Amino acid sequence: MNAQLGTTAWHRKHAAESSGGISSEGIYSAVERIIVENGLRGVVLDYGAGIGNLTRRLFNLGHFDRISAADILGAPSDLLGTVDWIKQDLNLAIPDHDGLFDTIIAVEVIEHLENPRFMIREFFRLLRNGGTAIVSTPNNESWRSILALLVRGHFVSFNDTCYPAHITALVRKDLSRIFVEAGFETPQFRFTNEGGIPAKPNITWQSISFGFLRGLRFSDNVIAVAKKS
Repeated sequence: MNAQLGTTAWHRKHAAESSGGISSEGIYSAVERIIVENGLRGVVLDYGAGIGNLTRRLFNLGHFDRISAADILGAPSDLLGTVDWIKQDLNLAIPDHDGLFDTIIAVEVIEHLENPRFMIREFFRLLRNGGTAIVSTPNNESWRSILALLVRGHFVSFNDTCYPAHITALVRKDLSRIFVEAGFETPQFRFTNEGGIPAKPNITWQSISFGFLRGLRFSDNVIAVAKKS
């Protein structure tokens, strides 16, 4: 039994390390806009903080009184003493933080975890009443992802090169059901409005359309924003 647990822990840490612990500038910027537009303040948790890129941005944004971060990876040296870093396998519960946070942000995390319903139930437990969850994930309803599914039999962000980092593919209907089942209000969806064209992802829909092509079918990532009633 202990050997099995050790193997599982190794695979989870290996998957986390293979992702690099970072996300794109477009996703970070979109999350910052959501924070500003909704006037989010108080205590925030960067859930799945990786190497701390978003954590640093949250600190510099100046909206929050206290910043915490959680990840299976250890805290970067420059963040020690600056934020409350929780070293934790996010497939498991974070202990002793019930109802502590006003906002929880998970940028490109849910697709890495084995049980997305567990993650959102965790958010409901960790958030105060009226708190906000912000969750981004690959947009499997973009034209690029749909075409990959039809041609290759998998969504574009879930091919062999993305494995074992990306293991859980979700669409908006899945996310809506998961949030509502956990007790949240129905989430609102936002898009990064940055999306690569099929077969040539370095060329974006936005660059070839002068920014006209935006939203669901032309964004590589979707962001769900949901409140705890």
